[in-house]
Amino acid sequence: MKALITGVDGFVGGHLAKYLTDQQDTTIVGTTWLSTDKYPHLESLGVQLHQIDLTDEETTSQLIENTRPDHIYHLAGQSFVPESFKHPWETLQNNIHAQLNILHTTATLGLKTRILVVGTADVYGPVSPDEVPTNEQQPLHPTSPYSVSKVAQDMLGLQYFHSHQVAAIRVRPFNQIGPGQSRRFVIPAFASQIAAIEKGTQEPVMKVGNLAARRDFTDVRDMVRAYHLLMQRGEPGEVYNIGSGQAYSIQEILDLMLGMARVPIDVQVDPDRFRPVDTPIMQSDNSKVQAAIGWQPAYTIEQTLADVLAEWRAHTGVQADIP
Repeated sequence: MKALITGVDGFVGGHLAKYLTDQQDTTIVGTTWLSTDKYPHLESLGVQLHQIDLTDEETTSQLIENTRPDHIYHLAGQSFVPESFKHPWETLQNNIHAQLNILHTTATLGLKTRILVVGTADVYGPVSPDEVPTNEQQPLHPTSPYSVSKVAQDMLGLQYFHSHQVAAIRVRPFNQIGPGQSRRFVIPAFASQIAAIEKGTQEPVMKVGNLAARRDFTDVRDMVRAYHLLMQRGEPGEVYNIGSGQAYSIQEILDLMLGMARVPIDVQVDPDRFRPVDTPIMQSDNSKVQAAIGWQPAYTIEQTLADVLAEWRAHTGVQADIP
Protein backbone atom coordinates (compact mmCIF):
# COMPACT_ATOMS: atom_id res chain seq x y z
CA MET A 1 0.00 0.00 0.00
CA LYS A 2 1.38 3.39 -1.01
CA ALA A 3 -0.15 6.54 0.50
CA LEU A 4 0.51 10.08 -0.72
CA ILE A 5 -0.10 12.78 1.90
CA THR A 6 -0.14 16.30 0.52
CA GLY A 7 0.80 18.84 3.17
CA VAL A 8 2.50 16.16 5.24
CA ASP A 9 4.44 18.95 6.95
CA GLY A 10 1.23 20.42 8.41
CA PHE A 11 -0.62 19.85 11.67
CA VAL A 12 -2.91 17.07 10.45
CA GLY A 13 -0.43 15.68 7.91
CA GLY A 14 2.20 15.02 10.55
CA HIS A 15 -0.25 13.15 12.76
CA LEU A 16 -1.51 11.14 9.79
CA ALA A 17 2.03 10.17 8.77
CA LYS A 18 2.76 8.99 12.29
CA TYR A 19 -0.47 7.00 12.36
CA LEU A 20 0.15 5.37 8.97
CA THR A 21 3.66 4.27 9.93
CA ASP A 22 2.01 1.90 12.41
CA GLN A 23 0.02 0.25 9.62
CA GLN A 24 1.58 -2.82 8.03
CA ASP A 25 3.10 -2.66 4.54
CA THR A 26 2.45 1.06 4.05
CA THR A 27 4.83 3.29 2.12
CA ILE A 28 4.30 7.01 2.74
CA VAL A 29 5.05 9.73 0.20
CA GLY A 30 4.57 13.31 1.32
CA THR A 31 4.59 16.78 -0.20
CA THR A 32 5.94 19.86 1.53
CA TRP A 33 5.85 23.56 0.75
CA LEU A 34 9.30 24.30 2.19
CA SER A 35 12.57 22.48 1.61
CA THR A 36 12.41 18.82 2.60
CA ASP A 37 15.53 19.14 4.78
CA LYS A 38 13.45 21.10 7.29
CA TYR A 39 11.52 17.98 8.33
CA PRO A 40 13.95 15.42 9.83
CA HIS A 41 11.14 14.10 12.05
CA LEU A 42 9.20 13.06 8.95
CA GLU A 43 12.25 11.50 7.34
CA SER A 44 12.83 9.55 10.55
CA LEU A 45 9.36 8.05 10.05
CA GLY A 46 10.40 6.88 6.60
CA VAL A 47 8.32 9.44 4.69
CA GLN A 48 9.55 10.02 1.14
CA LEU A 49 9.42 13.82 0.91
CA HIS A 50 8.89 15.95 -2.19
CA GLN A 51 8.92 19.75 -2.21
CA ILE A 52 6.43 20.85 -4.87
CA ASP A 53 3.86 23.51 -5.61
CA LEU A 54 0.59 21.62 -6.01
CA THR A 55 -0.91 24.49 -8.00
CA ASP A 56 1.60 23.68 -10.75
CA GLU A 57 -0.15 21.14 -12.97
CA GLU A 58 2.98 19.68 -14.55
CA THR A 59 4.92 18.95 -11.35
CA THR A 60 1.80 17.62 -9.60
CA SER A 61 1.06 15.33 -12.53
CA GLN A 62 4.65 14.08 -12.59
CA LEU A 63 4.60 13.27 -8.90
CA ILE A 64 1.37 11.27 -9.13
CA GLU A 65 2.45 9.50 -12.31
CA ASN A 66 5.84 8.57 -10.85
CA THR A 67 4.53 7.41 -7.45
CA ARG A 68 1.13 5.97 -8.50
CA PRO A 69 -0.25 5.94 -4.96
CA ASP A 70 -3.10 3.69 -3.88
CA HIS A 71 -4.43 6.44 -1.58
CA ILE A 72 -4.09 10.21 -1.74
CA TYR A 73 -4.86 12.17 1.43
CA HIS A 74 -5.13 15.74 0.18
CA LEU A 75 -4.45 17.85 3.27
CA ALA A 76 -2.40 20.70 1.77
CA GLY A 77 -3.94 24.15 1.59
CA GLN A 78 -4.59 27.48 3.28
CA SER A 79 -6.70 26.59 6.34
CA PHE A 80 -6.73 29.73 8.49
CA VAL A 81 -10.08 31.52 8.18
CA PRO A 82 -8.89 35.04 9.18
CA GLU A 83 -6.10 34.80 6.58
CA SER A 84 -8.70 34.09 3.90
CA PHE A 85 -10.40 37.43 4.60
CA LYS A 86 -7.06 39.23 4.22
CA HIS A 87 -6.04 37.35 1.07
CA PRO A 88 -9.19 35.86 -0.49
CA TRP A 89 -7.88 35.20 -3.98
CA GLU A 90 -4.71 33.50 -2.75
CA THR A 91 -6.84 31.21 -0.59
CA LEU A 92 -9.21 30.37 -3.45
CA GLN A 93 -6.42 29.86 -5.97
CA ASN A 94 -4.31 27.73 -3.64
CA ASN A 95 -7.05 25.44 -2.39
CA ILE A 96 -9.06 24.99 -5.58
CA HIS A 97 -6.22 24.73 -8.09
CA ALA A 98 -4.30 22.10 -6.12
CA GLN A 99 -7.44 19.98 -5.69
CA LEU A 100 -8.22 20.25 -9.40
CA ASN A 101 -4.71 19.20 -10.41
CA ILE A 102 -4.87 16.08 -8.24
CA LEU A 103 -8.29 15.01 -9.48
CA HIS A 104 -7.55 15.79 -13.13
CA THR A 105 -4.24 13.95 -13.11
CA THR A 106 -5.82 10.89 -11.51
CA ALA A 107 -8.58 10.88 -14.12
CA THR A 108 -6.20 11.46 -17.03
CA LEU A 109 -3.93 8.59 -15.97
CA GLY A 110 -6.91 6.31 -15.39
CA LEU A 111 -5.72 5.44 -11.89
CA LYS A 112 -7.88 3.57 -9.39
CA THR A 113 -6.46 5.71 -6.60
CA ARG A 114 -8.81 6.53 -3.73
CA ILE A 115 -8.64 10.27 -2.92
CA LEU A 116 -9.66 11.87 0.36
CA VAL A 117 -11.12 15.29 -0.43
CA VAL A 118 -10.90 17.20 2.84
CA GLY A 119 -13.52 19.90 3.20
CA THR A 120 -14.72 21.54 6.39
CA ALA A 121 -17.85 21.92 8.48
CA ASP A 122 -17.50 25.66 7.84
CA VAL A 123 -19.31 25.07 4.55
CA TYR A 124 -22.60 24.77 6.48
CA GLY A 125 -22.37 28.30 7.88
CA PRO A 126 -24.99 29.52 10.38
CA VAL A 127 -27.69 26.95 11.12
CA SER A 128 -30.99 27.25 12.98
CA PRO A 129 -31.51 25.44 16.32
CA ASP A 130 -33.61 22.72 14.66
CA GLU A 131 -30.68 21.97 12.29
CA VAL A 132 -28.33 21.11 15.16
CA PRO A 133 -26.67 18.61 15.21
CA THR A 134 -26.00 19.12 11.52
CA ASN A 135 -26.01 16.27 9.02
CA GLU A 136 -24.60 15.99 5.51
CA GLN A 137 -27.92 17.01 3.89
CA GLN A 138 -27.71 20.52 5.32
CA PRO A 139 -27.58 23.22 2.58
CA LEU A 140 -24.19 24.90 2.20
CA HIS A 141 -23.89 28.53 3.30
CA PRO A 142 -20.19 29.45 3.35
CA THR A 143 -19.33 32.63 5.24
CA SER A 144 -15.63 33.12 4.38
CA PRO A 145 -13.37 32.84 1.33
CA TYR A 146 -11.86 29.79 3.02
CA SER A 147 -15.21 27.99 3.26
CA VAL A 148 -16.02 28.98 -0.33
CA SER A 149 -12.78 27.32 -1.43
CA LYS A 150 -13.77 24.20 0.50
CA VAL A 151 -17.19 24.09 -1.15
CA ALA A 152 -15.37 24.15 -4.50
CA GLN A 153 -13.02 21.34 -3.44
CA ASP A 154 -15.96 19.28 -2.21
CA MET A 155 -17.94 19.76 -5.41
CA LEU A 156 -14.92 19.06 -7.61
CA GLY A 157 -14.54 15.72 -5.85
CA LEU A 158 -18.19 14.94 -6.53
CA GLN A 159 -17.98 16.11 -10.14
CA TYR A 160 -14.89 13.99 -10.91
CA PHE A 161 -16.59 11.00 -9.33
CA HIS A 162 -19.62 11.42 -11.58
CA SER A 163 -17.77 12.49 -14.73
CA HIS A 164 -14.62 10.33 -14.55
CA GLN A 165 -15.34 7.68 -11.90
CA VAL A 166 -12.51 9.03 -9.73
CA ALA A 167 -12.77 7.32 -6.33
CA ALA A 168 -13.13 10.56 -4.35
CA ILE A 169 -14.28 10.28 -0.75
CA ARG A 170 -15.35 13.61 0.68
CA VAL A 171 -15.12 14.53 4.35
CA ARG A 172 -16.31 17.57 6.28
CA PRO A 173 -14.32 17.59 9.52
CA PHE A 174 -15.45 19.75 12.39
CA ASN A 175 -12.84 21.52 14.54
CA GLN A 176 -9.62 19.51 14.84
CA ILE A 177 -7.42 20.10 17.88
CA GLY A 178 -4.38 18.54 19.50
CA PRO A 179 -0.61 18.78 19.96
CA GLY A 180 1.27 20.44 17.13
CA GLN A 181 -1.39 22.96 16.12
CA SER A 182 -0.42 26.57 15.40
CA ARG A 183 -1.28 29.09 18.08
CA ARG A 184 -3.20 31.04 15.46
CA PHE A 185 -6.03 28.69 16.48
CA VAL A 186 -8.00 29.16 19.66
CA ILE A 187 -6.93 26.27 21.91
CA PRO A 188 -3.17 26.51 21.32
CA ALA A 189 -3.57 30.30 21.63
CA PHE A 190 -4.99 29.76 25.13
CA ALA A 191 -2.35 27.15 25.99
CA SER A 192 0.57 29.28 24.82
CA GLN A 193 -0.64 32.22 26.91
CA ILE A 194 -1.12 30.06 30.02
CA ALA A 195 2.38 28.61 29.65
CA ALA A 196 3.91 32.06 29.17
CA ILE A 197 2.06 33.42 32.21
CA GLU A 198 3.22 30.48 34.32
CA LYS A 199 6.80 31.14 33.25
CA GLY A 200 6.45 34.85 34.00
CA THR A 201 7.08 36.09 30.46
CA GLN A 202 3.52 37.42 30.08
CA GLU A 203 1.42 39.40 32.51
CA PRO A 204 -1.34 37.27 34.11
CA VAL A 205 -3.99 38.37 31.59
CA MET A 206 -5.53 36.07 28.97
CA LYS A 207 -6.56 37.85 25.76
CA VAL A 208 -9.58 36.23 24.10
CA GLY A 209 -12.05 36.70 21.25
CA ASN A 210 -15.63 35.49 20.98
CA LEU A 211 -16.32 33.15 23.91
CA ALA A 212 -19.98 32.49 23.09
CA ALA A 213 -19.38 30.45 19.92
CA ARG A 214 -19.96 26.71 20.35
CA ARG A 215 -17.80 24.22 18.48
CA ASP A 216 -17.54 20.48 17.98
CA PHE A 217 -13.91 19.66 18.85
CA THR A 218 -12.24 16.39 17.86
CA ASP A 219 -8.71 15.30 18.72
CA VAL A 220 -6.58 15.21 15.57
CA ARG A 221 -5.41 11.71 16.52
CA ASP A 222 -9.00 10.52 16.37
CA MET A 223 -9.54 12.44 13.14
CA VAL A 224 -6.67 10.80 11.23
CA ARG A 225 -7.89 7.39 12.36
CA ALA A 226 -11.27 8.22 10.81
CA TYR A 227 -9.56 9.33 7.59
CA HIS A 228 -7.68 6.05 7.33
CA LEU A 229 -10.79 3.95 8.00
CA LEU A 230 -12.76 5.88 5.38
CA MET A 231 -10.05 5.34 2.80
CA GLN A 232 -10.37 1.62 3.46
CA ARG A 233 -14.14 1.28 3.73
CA GLY A 234 -15.77 4.58 2.75
CA GLU A 235 -17.99 4.81 -0.33
CA PRO A 236 -16.55 6.84 -3.26
CA GLY A 237 -18.73 9.80 -4.12
CA GLU A 238 -20.17 10.01 -0.62
CA VAL A 239 -19.57 12.78 1.92
CA TYR A 240 -19.07 12.23 5.65
CA ASN A 241 -19.18 14.58 8.62
CA ILE A 242 -16.44 13.80 11.13
CA GLY A 243 -16.84 15.22 14.62
CA SER A 244 -17.35 14.24 18.22
CA GLY A 245 -21.07 15.01 18.12
CA GLN A 246 -20.76 17.32 21.13
CA ALA A 247 -20.43 21.11 21.13
CA TYR A 248 -18.55 23.16 23.72
CA SER A 249 -18.60 26.93 24.01
CA ILE A 250 -15.23 28.65 23.83
CA GLN A 251 -16.02 29.87 27.35
CA GLU A 252 -16.30 26.25 28.54
CA ILE A 253 -12.97 25.40 26.88
CA LEU A 254 -11.35 28.43 28.48
CA ASP A 255 -12.72 27.50 31.90
CA LEU A 256 -11.34 23.97 31.59
CA MET A 257 -7.91 25.27 30.64
CA LEU A 258 -7.85 27.94 33.34
CA GLY A 259 -8.65 25.15 35.77
CA MET A 260 -5.40 23.47 34.68
CA ALA A 261 -3.35 26.64 35.14
CA ARG A 262 -0.97 26.88 38.10
CA VAL A 263 -1.44 30.60 38.68
CA PRO A 264 -4.48 32.94 38.77
CA ILE A 265 -5.24 34.47 35.37
CA ASP A 266 -7.55 37.34 34.43
CA VAL A 267 -9.46 37.29 31.13
CA GLN A 268 -9.56 40.27 28.76
CA VAL A 269 -11.63 40.45 25.56
CA ASP A 270 -9.60 41.54 22.52
CA PRO A 271 -11.80 42.89 19.66
CA ASP A 272 -9.01 42.15 17.15
CA ARG A 273 -9.56 38.43 17.78
CA PHE A 274 -13.17 38.47 16.51
CA ARG A 275 -13.98 37.26 12.98
CA PRO A 276 -16.00 39.41 10.54
CA VAL A 277 -18.63 36.62 10.55
CA ASP A 278 -18.79 33.94 13.23
CA THR A 279 -21.18 30.98 13.23
CA PRO A 280 -22.86 30.67 16.67
CA ILE A 281 -22.81 26.87 16.84
CA MET A 282 -21.27 23.98 14.92
CA GLN A 283 -22.14 20.47 16.07
CA SER A 284 -21.92 17.34 13.94
CA ASP A 285 -24.41 14.64 13.34
CA ASN A 286 -21.78 11.91 12.96
CA SER A 287 -24.18 8.99 12.57
CA LYS A 288 -23.27 8.43 8.91
CA VAL A 289 -19.54 7.95 9.53
CA GLN A 290 -20.25 5.80 12.57
CA ALA A 291 -22.50 3.54 10.49
CA ALA A 292 -19.96 3.37 7.64
CA ILE A 293 -16.78 2.55 9.58
CA GLY A 294 -17.75 2.15 13.24
CA TRP A 295 -15.66 5.17 14.23
CA GLN A 296 -16.02 6.98 17.55
CA PRO A 297 -13.64 9.40 19.27
CA ALA A 298 -11.27 7.85 21.82
CA TYR A 299 -9.81 11.04 23.34
CA THR A 300 -11.78 13.08 25.87
CA ILE A 301 -11.76 16.85 25.62
CA GLU A 302 -9.96 17.05 28.98
CA GLN A 303 -7.16 14.75 27.78
CA THR A 304 -6.67 16.69 24.56
CA LEU A 305 -6.55 20.06 26.35
CA ALA A 306 -4.07 18.66 28.88
CA ASP A 307 -1.84 17.36 26.06
CA VAL A 308 -1.88 20.72 24.26
CA LEU A 309 -1.06 22.58 27.46
CA ALA A 310 1.77 20.15 28.26
CA GLU A 311 3.23 20.78 24.82
CA TRP A 312 3.25 24.56 25.28
CA ARG A 313 4.72 24.23 28.75
CA ALA A 314 7.53 22.21 27.19
CA HIS A 315 8.06 24.97 24.59
CA THR A 316 8.41 27.60 27.29
CA GLY A 317 10.51 25.47 29.65
CA VAL A 318 7.82 25.14 32.33
CA GLN A 319 8.24 21.89 34.23
CA ALA A 320 5.63 19.31 33.23
CA ASP A 321 3.22 17.86 35.75
CA ILE A 322 4.36 14.61 37.34
CA PRO A 323 1.74 11.85 37.03
